[in-house]
Amino acid sequence: MTPKEIAALPYRRNVGIVLMNREGLIFAAQRLDSEIPAWQMPQGGIDEGEKPKAAALRELWEETGITEDLVVKLAKTGKWVTYDLPDTLVGKVWGGKYRGQKQKWFLFRFNGQDSDVNLNTEHPEFSAWAWKPWTEILESIVPFKRMVYAQVFNEFRDYLD
Repeated sequence: MTPKEIAALPYRRNVGIVLMNREGLIFAAQRLDSEIPAWQMPQGGIDEGEKPKAAALRELWEETGITEDLVVKLAKTGKWVTYDLPDTLVGKVWGGKYRGQKQKWFLFRFNGQDSDVNLNTEHPEFSAWAWKPWTEILESIVPFKRMVYAQVFNEFRDYLD
């Protein structure tokens, strides 16, 4: 695709979840579909007619097995956060219909136990998970998402430090 064609594509509506445990560490998981180490926080698309918070809770359950009763919403980003895919990925993901994502992020406190996490879901996306300091997650995220993560962590800073 040409740069002009890419720029004309819309953003995919998406939610992201910053899941924090009692010690202030953040849930991160290793993607199954990546050839390189690619740790990220849970995220996913918003279904037609679905509210962002409902999408966040659904995605959290679909990707981690964590149910709504084990989390408490602490905050959400005020504005939608966007990122563009690298040109090499446009056309290869999401059926080539989007240039990147427009995300609403939620910060949830996890009140469950580690044993409540189950990556062996109906459609597994992750091979491993860990509780990490937010600074370590920022360093290990794929470069094209790093600015999004920095913006989200900055917006939630009062809860993270």
